[in-house]
Amino acid sequence: MTKQELCQKAIKMMDMAYVPYSHFPVGAALECSDGTVFTGCNVENAAYGSTICAERTAIVKAVSEGHRDFVRIAIAGKSRDFCVPCGSCRQVMMEFSPEMEVICLNGAGESKTFALRELLPYGFDHTWL
Repeated sequence: MTKQELCQKAIKMMDMAYVPYSHFPVGAALECSDGTVFTGCNVENAAYGSTICAERTAIVKAVSEGHRDFVRIAIAGKSRDFCVPCGSCRQVMMEFSPEMEVICLNGAGESKTFALRELLPYGFDHTWL
């Protein structure tokens, strides 16, 4: 899958988001090492701690289907700035693929790519054990 195709899947997932409180839809598309792609969107809840981000939705879907080796993730939001993952999402990504690529999109469809370790330089992973 090309970077553009992965980004388009993330953009499309914004339409599936449930965001009655923030009104800030986020979509994600996660590519596994075997080429399988899992998508996700943010799902809010009146009990804010029960809200789940798009990135974690995609990762949980992948893990529940037996996938744990991720290559890259595209994250799309409608903001002017790039939609980067929150700290919780960064740590969940680190759990499975510390070397993954993170593609962040803004509302204009422009992208900026990071290595996960750039976004979470001292993240806790299996090498700490």
